[in-house]
Amino acid sequence: MLNVILLQAAGGAAQGQGSSWSFWIMMILIFVVFYFFMIRPQTKKQKELQKQREAMKKGDKVVTAGGIYGIIKEAGDSHFLIEISKDVVIKVDKGSVYASAEDAQTEEKK
Repeated sequence: MLNVILLQAAGGAAQGQGSSWSFWIMMILIFVVFYFFMIRPQTKKQKELQKQREAMKKGDKVVTAGGIYGIIKEAGDSHFLIEISKDVVIKVDKGSVYASAEDAQTEEKK
């Protein structure tokens, strides 16, 4: 009787070990899927946006994150001076500036 109980306990431990491995394999697979479908595309998009911001120069039409349209008058290391109206210039952080859709359309026509 005692032998049967010990054998069942040993078998239960072996089954628990197998389910532990399957749990870790599933967790790794979920992480891989998240990486290739969510994390990697987002980092590529961020790098592309950073290159686009670095390429902006004086005279480019831009839109701020707040929706203000303007033209770059000066580009600094971490900011742009943007003219939003005649003789109205604002200083904006580079991280909140995007290329204007109007500017992109004119480049496509060329």
